[in-house]
Amino acid sequence: MGQKTNPIGNRLGIIRGWESNWYGGNDYGDRLAEDDKIRKYVFARLAKASVSRVIIERTLKLVTITVTTARPGIIIGKGGQEVDKLKEELKKITDKEVQINIFEIKRPEVDANLVAASICRQIEGRISYRRAIKMAIAAAMRMNAEGIKVLISGRLNGAEMARSEGYKDGRIPLSTFRADIDYALHEAHTTYGRLGIKVWIMKGEVYGKRELSPLVGMATSPSKGGNQDGPKKPRRRK
Repeated sequence: MGQKTNPIGNRLGIIRGWESNWYGGNDYGDRLAEDDKIRKYVFARLAKASVSRVIIERTLKLVTITVTTARPGIIIGKGGQEVDKLKEELKKITDKEVQINIFEIKRPEVDANLVAASICRQIEGRISYRRAIKMAIAAAMRMNAEGIKVLISGRLNGAEMARSEGYKDGRIPLSTFRADIDYALHEAHTTYGRLGIKVWIMKGEVYGKRELSPLVGMATSPSKGGNQDGPKKPRRRK
């Protein structure tokens, strides 16, 4: 089972939390569709900001959107101008007050979404897919990942027949529920068609009870006073 299913969905409620956190009644479908619209808008609007995840929490009159990114400065802008613009744009989608939190990803080399997106960009820039994948694997292992696996499928190098190639380093125990495995699927658009890139990254094992907050284990953005040790609160803009 672990080899076939999405490793994130397979661990929901065990060591992984949900990315939409709210209770829905008769308007459940409308809220779910709105969440999808928000995510698509944020990813398109912040395409150059290396956004990994968009986590949405709702109360009666407030929508809290948490963006995890490797480049928080692009989202915030000078004096917070860009994030204020984004907040106003999202208000028009939700018709509610919006609060935006920004979390910085300290190690983008071991974030599956960012790794897959980086490989896609390099392939679209006509860099050899083998070189792009091997560089991503080497970078992840340097950042103390326990294992990484990359699978690429499609018309590789413009071949007439599509095929798949897999590259792996370390271990990826997909059937072990305590294994903290990050997963992502992205597509590279080339002149020969689309290539699918799947990335699995093994970050370690979780023993004992784990809080199921979607941001557990995330490192937050440094405060304006400079780098400081210890946990930090997310930035909140009201």
